[in-house]
Amino acid sequence: MFNDDWGSSAYKGSKDFDQWEVPTANATGFGAAADDYMERGIDLNEQLVQNKPATFFFRMNGEAMTGAGIYQGDVLIVDRSLKAATGKIIVAIANGELLVRRMLVQGKRVTLMAENPAFAPIQLEANNQEYVWGVVVYNIHKL
Repeated sequence: MFNDDWGSSAYKGSKDFDQWEVPTANATGFGAAADDYMERGIDLNEQLVQNKPATFFFRMNGEAMTGAGIYQGDVLIVDRSLKAATGKIIVAIANGELLVRRMLVQGKRVTLMAENPAFAPIQLEANNQEYVWGVVVYNIHKL
């Protein structure tokens, strides 16, 4: 009569349904005409976070990436499970400091490039992968 988890107090989240498969209920037993066009609200976690345990949110502090559209105070979504590759914007550790830069790999030379000409490139050793903290996947910018 009831499924196994009837009466369970544990919240199981909304991941059972994706954005377009949300069931609707109507107490009268008849669906309203507008129900065919009804959508669930957009869940930003569902849209922007692919790997929850490896995803972190940072607030940008600095002007180094203004040329890439990343400004002071923007929120960066960083995924630590992704592999850093040339051309990707990464969060890097250099000289004990977290930096947001574009990574360029040329042979055995790795360069962290700012998208602002006021900042000098930073050269790193290619055989040391400890400088990569995570890959920036989204930038949330307030207009």
